[in-house]
Amino acid sequence: MTTQPELFDRTLLRHRRKVALKNAKTGSDFLLAAVAQDLGERLSTITRMFDIAIDLGGHGGHVTEMLKASAKTQTICRVDLWSGDPNLAPPTLVADDAVLPFKNQSVDLIVSALNLQFINDLPGTLVQIRRALRPDGLFLATLAGAGTLTELRDCLTRAELEITGGAAARVLPFADTRDLGGLMQRAGFALPVTDMDPLTVRYDTMFDLMADLKAMGATSILRDRSRTPVSHQIFLRAAELYAQDYSDPDGRIRASFNLVTLLGWAPHESQQKPMKPGSAKTRLADALKTQEVKLTEKP
Repeated sequence: MTTQPELFDRTLLRHRRKVALKNAKTGSDFLLAAVAQDLGERLSTITRMFDIAIDLGGHGGHVTEMLKASAKTQTICRVDLWSGDPNLAPPTLVADDAVLPFKNQSVDLIVSALNLQFINDLPGTLVQIRRALRPDGLFLATLAGAGTLTELRDCLTRAELEITGGAAARVLPFADTRDLGGLMQRAGFALPVTDMDPLTVRYDTMFDLMADLKAMGATSILRDRSRTPVSHQIFLRAAELYAQDYSDPDGRIRASFNLVTLLGWAPHESQQKPMKPGSAKTRLADALKTQEVKLTEKP
């Protein structure tokens, strides 16, 4: 059996996440805060209670605070990745979100914010999440999707090609919304929903954007990344290209974050199910008030 090569260096991610949490800057968690607020708004439309809820990722405490404010959960377990957030009270559990420590059918709600895009085996993790949920349990998550940081990727690539004649991958690849929807179905979620919300953040310079990414612990963790440090000349040229091609009239640059939200339920007999083929009692042509045409006929 062939083992799929790992795309991300999870050891490096762990190190960068710890450093970012230790040196947290005020306001650097703005993206996580915005995602937690959006997830809270989505949860508010669901008219039911959840006994045991999991904040999967935990850092910053935003999801836990959102779950408390929702008044829809009895017990909230904050699960931090690899180590506790030094800026918060100790978590309920420290774990790796690639290897979930939950028993089958043991929790009612799992919420994840901006973590799952760094998983090597995302299909396997989604299966673990679905199995951990009790019947009719809910999974709700947001992760960065395709098109995120496309401006930064473009400018770094062009600058490196121009100066060295070659270019290495400097920005992570992100999954497409349609592909993520397919993974939800394959994992066995009932009534899966995926949607994408574009968010544009403006900065004074490319270096301000890169400083925020570092503060988030979200710089490149590609396993096949180049080990040769990027020269100052390449960064300067990339910043010039960024200001030239992706700036607004006031001179500030734009950075795109495409946020994909996943929602799915653990199967339960009470849930709506699609009708069997051929069970419809009304013809589509009658409903549309049009004439039915056979494939062998011309209209």
